[in-house]
Amino acid sequence: MIYATTPINHKNNSQIPASMWYNHNKMDRQEYLNEISASTRPVKSRNVPSFLSSKFLWIGIIGVVLLIIIIIIGSVLSEAKTDSKNQLFSLILHMDNTVEAIKEYQPHVKSSDLRSYSASLSTILSNNSNDITNYATEKYNFSPKTIKDSVVEEQTSYKDALMSDFFNAKITGSLDYVYAQKLATDISIIQSLEAQLMKTASDSFLKDTLGTSYESLTILYNNFYNFSESK
Repeated sequence: MIYATTPINHKNNSQIPASMWYNHNKMDRQEYLNEISASTRPVKSRNVPSFLSSKFLWIGIIGVVLLIIIIIIGSVLSEAKTDSKNQLFSLILHMDNTVEAIKEYQPHVKSSDLRSYSASLSTILSNNSNDITNYATEKYNFSPKTIKDSVVEEQTSYKDALMSDFFNAKITGSLDYVYAQKLATDISIIQSLEAQLMKTASDSFLKDTLGTSYESLTILYNNFYNFSESK
């Protein structure tokens, strides 16, 4: 028996040259190998410039930052020291100017109590001014030439205003009342300066001197503030 068979069509394969089949298979193998190589190849990390990875560079940067911080702190401390010195000089001038005003106008005050208060105030301010001046001379080489111009101008203006008020009060016959109120205000200003200096002072002598003065002036402040011409 003869069976009918379907002829195999070799048309498509037979039309492709053998050399092309070889090259095609070769390219497939190469691509396959490339894919495997790419998948197993370690990912290349991003390179950091060598100058940034140097530990010496970072040490240098940290050193510069610390130096800047030290300079800033030193500047702040220097300014604080200068402020304390100017406040101390201002206190000395204020005390001396008040003593001068008392000496000039105390003889014209009618009240014996008020004259007694102002005499005590003059003594306390004179003694404290001498003690603080000696301290400032040793600590800051204090002298009229070392006082900041702005400090001198401020205290001179205050003294001139105080003298003017006393003079006008004397003319109008109200010296006792104005004298008492102005000196009460003057004491509060002095105590404010003393309180500021006590907060920043590191010297025990200065702290004790300012503290004693502050307490003594508190009693006199009450005497002047509560003064009444009717007594």
